[in-house]
Amino acid sequence: MTIAGAAATTREEALAALRAGERFVLVTHENPDGDALGSLVAMQGVLTALGKDSLMYIARDEFPLPYEYAFFEFDALVNTIPADVAERTIVFLDCGNFDRNSVEAGDAPIVNIDHHHDNTRFGSVNHVVADASCTAEIVWDLMGALEVPTTAEIADALYVGLVTDTGRFMYENTGSRAHVMAAELIQAGVDVHGIYRRLYEGMPESKLALLTRALNGVQRFDDGRLTFARLTRVDFAETGAEESYTEGIIDHLRSVSGTKVAALVRELGEGVAKASLRATDGTVDVSAIAREQGGGGHRQAAGFTTEMAPTELVAFLRSAIAAQLEV
Repeated sequence: MTIAGAAATTREEALAALRAGERFVLVTHENPDGDALGSLVAMQGVLTALGKDSLMYIARDEFPLPYEYAFFEFDALVNTIPADVAERTIVFLDCGNFDRNSVEAGDAPIVNIDHHHDNTRFGSVNHVVADASCTAEIVWDLMGALEVPTTAEIADALYVGLVTDTGRFMYENTGSRAHVMAAELIQAGVDVHGIYRRLYEGMPESKLALLTRALNGVQRFDDGRLTFARLTRVDFAETGAEESYTEGIIDHLRSVSGTKVAALVRELGEGVAKASLRATDGTVDVSAIAREQGGGGHRQAAGFTTEMAPTELVAFLRSAIAAQLEV
């Protein structure tokens, strides 16, 4: 199954850049998730197989990574921007805009590979496939065109990206290509149950305590159209939970009957919070709501950072949701 339309042209441009380049540095967005990390590790494997000089850059302050991704092995990883970055091709993976990474590109060519529909197209080459289930799916497609064999490490990395960004194949972004990809990766030797256990079992007790805090504080507005929860710095301190332990909490909010938008807000510091949004049935585009506050994402999943007080934030969300539903 091939990529069609405008993305078919950018696909050829991306392939040409990957074939022509000799030295690369691979980057992704801050607070990397399963798709970001899986795409990064897989692309590193692809370029290494092609005999390229390639490095992965993840800033030191991103570590430790969430416990569910601790099994990844990052060969050729650097935590500071390479001194020769201007002489390398920079490949951005799963990064909707340039500011979501701390790398300083200078005049280096940029290959931008992503599936966010609101990607700002900041690269020299912009291969953005909005109907792909995940960035890992795009890497998988490019790998096939480059005729790189699927090693066990690449297969595991791609499968992590696929299964996390599709919500275990339950989200609306799960297309037929995603299932074809999964079948091929399983044939290549992916341990489906093993990856499931790494990602979704072995929960630390402090994460359970944080989940309890969030669920105990759930509020619903406008006949349940907005399901809202907030976690403060006190909640994290008293439970001993890490920032990454919020992963998955919003899915509980999203699953409540009648919800159009689920919102989980976590306090980052004095007066600053991160709002994560999830839509349920396609009637609300949460990426449009996030963009109003300088954020972004997908129609079904988006987020933004805010200095609004909780009551002001709730009022904004209620108004933004109503504006879309009442058009």
